[in-house]
Amino acid sequence: MPYIGPPMPGFACSKLFENPRSESGAPEKINLKRPILAVAPLNSMPYIGPPMPNSYTASLPAKDSVNVERVGPAIIFLSSFTTREDWDNLMASNKLGVALTGSAAMGKIGSIIGLMDIGECEDSYLFRVSLPGVSRDESEFSCDIEPDGKVLIKGVTTTGEQIVCKNSQIFHMLTRNLCPPGHFSISFQLPGPVDQQQFSGSFGTDGILEGIVKKR
Repeated sequence: MPYIGPPMPGFACSKLFENPRSESGAPEKINLKRPILAVAPLNSMPYIGPPMPNSYTASLPAKDSVNVERVGPAIIFLSSFTTREDWDNLMASNKLGVALTGSAAMGKIGSIIGLMDIGECEDSYLFRVSLPGVSRDESEFSCDIEPDGKVLIKGVTTTGEQIVCKNSQIFHMLTRNLCPPGHFSISFQLPGPVDQQQFSGSFGTDGILEGIVKKR
């Protein structure tokens, strides 16, 4: 669109845009019936450079502040039957997370707590969960199974301390690669519904929790 306003400093308008004048100096009247010339439009390029003085910069609208409950560091173990659609939906729902696949997912990253195997026979499910350094005290450890096959394990880890007292000796740990001390929870889903009343489990000194539950 043409510029309409007072003359800009340092800018001289071309005489092509002035009204034509007669020999006497009086402006000629414009002939409205004169055919309009077809002129190619001017090409324009966006300005790329430092902000100009008195320039205007659009700002994004501020998002409404909403109190959101945040989850701390977590690890999700996917089954070998996970589809690409399931994976894409998971990634779309957590844009700030970090996903590892292939050989990168086989590295020793994070805690080894929670590694597990699941098996089944004709009438039961078997699961084994790796829980190294987890207290076996019944007041601090629990394993609950719901009818739909969901397993929830809660406990307390006793490894990863900065100072360890053993046999009246005090050790200052130089490395701490095991799970840090504190409470934790592990949840996973068995392939189908179960009869939670027919569950037997054992938590051995080797740090492996093993459970067998009847199918429903």
